Amino acid sequence: MAWVITLITRASCSIPSMKPFFLFSAVLFTLIPSVHAQNNTLSPQEKSSGWKLLWDGSTMRGWHSAEDPQKPVTGPEIKDGVLTLLSSPSHHGDIVSDDIFENFELTVDFQLTRGANSGVKYFVNDQVNAAAKSVIGFEYQLLDDDVHPDAKLGRNGDRKTASLYDILPPTVKTPVRPIGEWNTARIVVRGNHGEHWLNGVKVLEYDRSAPSFREAISLSKFHNFKGFGEASDGHILLQDHGDTVRFRDIKIRRLPATGK
Repeated sequence: MAWVITLITRASCSIPSMKPFFLFSAVLFTLIPSVHAQNNTLSPQEKSSGWKLLWDGSTMRGWHSAEDPQKPVTGPEIKDGVLTLLSSPSHHGDIVSDDIFENFELTVDFQLTRGANSGVKYFVNDQVNAAAKSVIGFEYQLLDDDVHPDAKLGRNGDRKTASLYDILPPTVKTPVRPIGEWNTARIVVRGNHGEHWLNGVKVLEYDRSAPSFREAISLSKFHNFKGFGEASDGHILLQDHGDTVRFRDIKIRRLPATGK
């Protein structure tokens, strides 16, 4: 909204009469809802490429509570096209997509608050969850790396933002933006191949069939969870870790197992 403030400041300096200024301001602020409206929408090109909105921007249709598939989502705040998981010591609960995805490309804008911890999980498989007695899956970590203590745990940064949580760290310097600014996460999965991107930069990739990847899982906190990392499909999950985190523009498209 910096451009709004700049325009108003210039207007107040250049228009001697307050009446024209207020008319100008009124017209300007009628445009603000259109800024929100641009979020959670698909361009014609995106539609033709198979993209779908995983979150519609105004309701929780298509999502359910991780506690029970029949339980509606009630915890998040929805305002101006933004889905906010609110700070709460008891957690309101993880949010899970009704649909299951195998080969896909997912993008989501996220905004962290100071000290926040959250994540976007995928391959959230009901059978694996039952075996582990927990809602688990591969996790694209979202974390305030500067403040949250989890950033210093794990191995070689595999709990920092954009990591494959507790399994693989980013292999390049992550272009994460400051707390309070919007970032864009991107996850690409084709068969055993996976990629994590942050703000247009690929920060890690993996091959689930590679011995080095299986070793990474054996060294992780998930090594005792039967079937972990072997599911070919699963739900998408937004993690409620008790901190305030915001999401918007959650988009997904199904991909063929190979190709581009």
